[in-house]
Amino acid sequence: MPSTAITPTRMVLNQQKARLRTASRGHKLLKDKRDELMRQFMDVVRKNRELRSRVEEGLTEAFSALTVASAVMSPEMLEQAILYPRQTVRLDMNLKNVMSVNVPVFEFETKTADTGDIFPYGFAQTSGELDDALSALSRVFEDMLELAQVEKQMQLMAEEIEKTRRRVNALEYVMIPQCEENIKYITMKLEENDRSSKVRMMKVKDMVLEKAHNYSV
Repeated sequence: MPSTAITPTRMVLNQQKARLRTASRGHKLLKDKRDELMRQFMDVVRKNRELRSRVEEGLTEAFSALTVASAVMSPEMLEQAILYPRQTVRLDMNLKNVMSVNVPVFEFETKTADTGDIFPYGFAQTSGELDDALSALSRVFEDMLELAQVEKQMQLMAEEIEKTRRRVNALEYVMIPQCEENIKYITMKLEENDRSSKVRMMKVKDMVLEKAHNYSV
């Protein structure tokens, strides 16, 4: 149904046609954006699945080794061995624009490049299983950061996809049909007015001819 407040004039008709063209272009651009977002979202979902699998395997390996270490070492000795870490990590976060979505990018840097610094203890009083646990945790740490980054990216992209989908639907099912209905209504009214004007003009012409020449059609 056309808007009840719309005025059937040629100016309004031109405005409605311009609005329809703009809405149609916007609808196409938003659909393209939504489709590309969906494609990239599925790539991120696959990457998330792979990372989660690697992280779960790495954490399982680390916790298994730590369980064995806890069995062969006393709680006091285990706590003392890992109480004062030698290696520290600095984490930086930047933003990357992906289809107008600002997603986080984590970058970390260790204090030293020496891989042996992950062991904050001497090897004489500790078990090899504790070494295995810390090595496994060190290997999985980068994957855990990347997993956190990817999951946040998934969340933000899903929100943007939903917003874009709502805009596409609003244009496709509300704004564009309404513009088309308004154009149809105004066009019909203008044609009716044109026909009425022609009839009136013909009537006036007949009246003038009849009065001037006593001529009747």
